[in-house]
Amino acid sequence: MKPTRKKHVYLVDFACYKPHNPACMCTKESFLKLTKSTGKYRDESLDFTRKILERSGIGEKTYLPECIMKTPSNTCLAEARNETESVVIGAIDELMLKTKVKKEEIGIIVTNCSLFNSIPSLSSMIVNHYKLSHNVLTYNLSGMGCSAGLISVDLARQLLQVHPNSYALVISTENINSGSYFGNNRSMLVSNCLFRVGGAAILLSNRISDSLRSKYYLKHIVRTHKGSQDNCYNSILQKEDDNGDTGVALSKDIMSSAGEALNANISTLAKNVLPLIEQLKFLTNLVARNLFKKKVIKAYAPNFMLAFEHFCIHTGGKAVQDQMQKVLKLSDWHMEPSRMTLYRYGNTSSSSVWYELAYCEAKGRVKKGHRIWQIAFGSGFKCNSAVWYALQTIDPVKEKNPWTDEIHEFPVNVTNH
Repeated sequence: MKPTRKKHVYLVDFACYKPHNPACMCTKESFLKLTKSTGKYRDESLDFTRKILERSGIGEKTYLPECIMKTPSNTCLAEARNETESVVIGAIDELMLKTKVKKEEIGIIVTNCSLFNSIPSLSSMIVNHYKLSHNVLTYNLSGMGCSAGLISVDLARQLLQVHPNSYALVISTENINSGSYFGNNRSMLVSNCLFRVGGAAILLSNRISDSLRSKYYLKHIVRTHKGSQDNCYNSILQKEDDNGDTGVALSKDIMSSAGEALNANISTLAKNVLPLIEQLKFLTNLVARNLFKKKVIKAYAPNFMLAFEHFCIHTGGKAVQDQMQKVLKLSDWHMEPSRMTLYRYGNTSSSSVWYELAYCEAKGRVKKGHRIWQIAFGSGFKCNSAVWYALQTIDPVKEKNPWTDEIHEFPVNVTNH
């Protein structure tokens, strides 16, 4: 039998959630007041939280769930469900308006949320809300960290290879309510400071007719998993502290784990995207480092600015961004979407790379033929990449995304944030 020809996977459009309730907006000072008002944190923990916020790269207009902004906060299952439903349905409604796709046409749904796993699942929540067909295929990914959004895209891509003439709806979000930590372990307090409300809905298609109206098509997906190594596996771990409070602990090995995963990921990606001369330089260096002591020969960092026009690097935090800029030798302009997204929206987990792409579109930077690299890190430890090719020039005047009303205010200086 002849092998089936791979189908193009088109990104018709996407939408990112932006809360409309001003009561959800959280300054750094209001976050500190909320933290103190719980009465659960020691003075040294409050001082540590303040220092993390000051160095985080986060600005004064990020969002928290309304239930957490209240005094006293109310972190319960019902509020967690309300939070996620507001984000997910809000993003999907906007996407449906942008694409004009009818709900009956959606054949595949893939959702991802690491910390909140409701019964029924999030994908079932969507089916129920929109009263979708009984034969819609639904998948719900959990516990896969901030890189789960690109895993969801990959799963949808594989499903679209075997289900002709289909639309796949991908939903990426995280639940702040379920991830809140009320103890005094420093390694577990960091997540409280960085993560904020956010979510994205992405519509993928394998219909040839959609090639004329879609924004992008998917060129490559590269997934790297370093979970076989204990230090990588334990670098991001949900657990209970000594007092029984549950939170997500970030170990001292997280940066080295990210480095190992990144090196493996770009080694695979490089051969698919880099010009031949850059591939030869990279391969020669790799062989030399394997033959001789690696400490003697410095690793060669390929010039990825020759392969991509835009970089959407997950907003893991300012330290992660600084390291990524250094390793990939990127300009401040190329890092701008990631830094501005962290500043304006905080770390929205798996959806952050979509806020970054929305930033590029709102700035009028995306032209036909441009190549976009989305790269995200997640627990496990994982590093995942997606490469998109722009099928059209995006006109920011015609765009509606979470940056539209305020894009003229960016970029801002984040040196002191």
